[in-house]
Amino acid sequence: MFIAKSLPKDYWKAPQVTTQDVEYLHTYLFERETPLTSQELVGAFVQHRIQSEAEADDAGKVAELKTYLPREKYGPGDVLVFPALDSRRGTVSAIRKGVNPAVGDFDVISVTMFDGGDRQFAAGLENHRLNNPPEETAEPAESLADETVRLHGSQIAAELEQAFKSDASLVQIAGRWFPRSLLVGVNVGHLNLAEAALDMAGGEPLPTASLLKDVALPEGENPKLAEFSLNLALQEDERFDEVGPAGEILWCLRRLEPDSVRAVPIWLRYAPLEHDRSALTAEMLVLEGQLNDELSPSNAASEEAASLTVALIYPHLRAGTLPVPARARNLFPTAYESPRVRFTLVDGKTGQKMPGWVVRKEGYVYGLREWFKAHALMPGSLVDVRHGLRPGEVIVEARTQRASKDWVRTLMIGADGGMVFAMLKQPITAEFNDRMAIHVPDFKPLDPLWEKPRPFEEQVVNVLREMTKVNAQGHVHAQELYAAVNLVRRVPPAPLLALLGESPRFKHVGDLHYRLEEAQA
Repeated sequence: MFIAKSLPKDYWKAPQVTTQDVEYLHTYLFERETPLTSQELVGAFVQHRIQSEAEADDAGKVAELKTYLPREKYGPGDVLVFPALDSRRGTVSAIRKGVNPAVGDFDVISVTMFDGGDRQFAAGLENHRLNNPPEETAEPAESLADETVRLHGSQIAAELEQAFKSDASLVQIAGRWFPRSLLVGVNVGHLNLAEAALDMAGGEPLPTASLLKDVALPEGENPKLAEFSLNLALQEDERFDEVGPAGEILWCLRRLEPDSVRAVPIWLRYAPLEHDRSALTAEMLVLEGQLNDELSPSNAASEEAASLTVALIYPHLRAGTLPVPARARNLFPTAYESPRVRFTLVDGKTGQKMPGWVVRKEGYVYGLREWFKAHALMPGSLVDVRHGLRPGEVIVEARTQRASKDWVRTLMIGADGGMVFAMLKQPITAEFNDRMAIHVPDFKPLDPLWEKPRPFEEQVVNVLREMTKVNAQGHVHAQELYAAVNLVRRVPPAPLLALLGESPRFKHVGDLHYRLEEAQA
């Protein structure tokens, strides 16, 4: 089929997906018996819309559409198309006589454009270059559809996604859509068999294809449709959790997932603190970005990281996790819908492989507790993160070195439960950030401080007071304070920095160093 290039230039920028469009795509999916993604359906939608527009024109459904030529006369209500304006359309709303002795008699028509606004054009004007427009070429609808998909495919896919989500008769699994009424029946017996298979796997996620061998759906069904149907049934049963990265579906029994994956560990739980971000200076904002805290807001202008170096804070060391800051999300597997994604962590030096989990909403990766212990890491130790050599793998590498002893700030808990800092020689096994390094000989005495946290400002004052005792200058850098406060409470940089900037109890002495105001302390 051939079609003239008469659609407005901006036709595809924000197409309205109609009920008729969705019904057509229902039929399209039914005929192919294959679930498809919104992106895969874009081509079918575009071809259908081009054909519909062509048929509408052929049937005269567009009200007396006329091509605007300056020499012609027009009346109120005429619908005009303007080739010189990328085929935009409008309706003549008024006519008046033109006044220009140099060109003779002519009319001025007011046109209400379909895409908004009123414009004026000359009519009845014999001499004008637009009276001889170039002939409109025609090209195959298939070629026009391919070009449209190339230029506007992503935007159209987003519009289809929104339309499908409001249609209860369509269901989605891992980004693929299919009419619910056409699915293969999956009953409780099938699901029980799937549970047994996953139990036998001992917590190791399995792909749907493996489960189908044990579930034994009726023979003769379309394999892709059977897989999609089982996926939907598993998704709607609370026993199962889909944990595969985007493009791969893996199932796990929820009860076999690690506790720190199903629920956020206490050391990573942040009780939001009210603060004014406008109180953060340019220096503070730079520091916030350098700390790679997963609780810091994302910066849309920042580039995605090719790698990430993390200076561990106590909460992540204790929980066996790494932060996933906004700019480094591309380093870890993601998913269409799954809140938890199973993948493989690889030690960059030894090649050791460890099961890892991305907990997407809370922004952390779990699975490194034993690895941290094996390398004897402490708060402040540096860990490098980069893409793995294979899909689904992420390389982690501690900057280990030959063990030696060095002077480092050390935390001790007094008999009264108070924090005491001292500079002591401790065994060092890896490079560390000087300002964030704090040796913690025993984690257990810290637990009561997490279970019954004090008011935030009181905690900051107490920590700062104790830290100044081991600093001859009597002041502490904001980065040091951030690391120390996180020994007893999970807090991102911004609330702490805002408190330092606004509270009269803290005196800024330059370069983000602070001391307590003695009169207030």
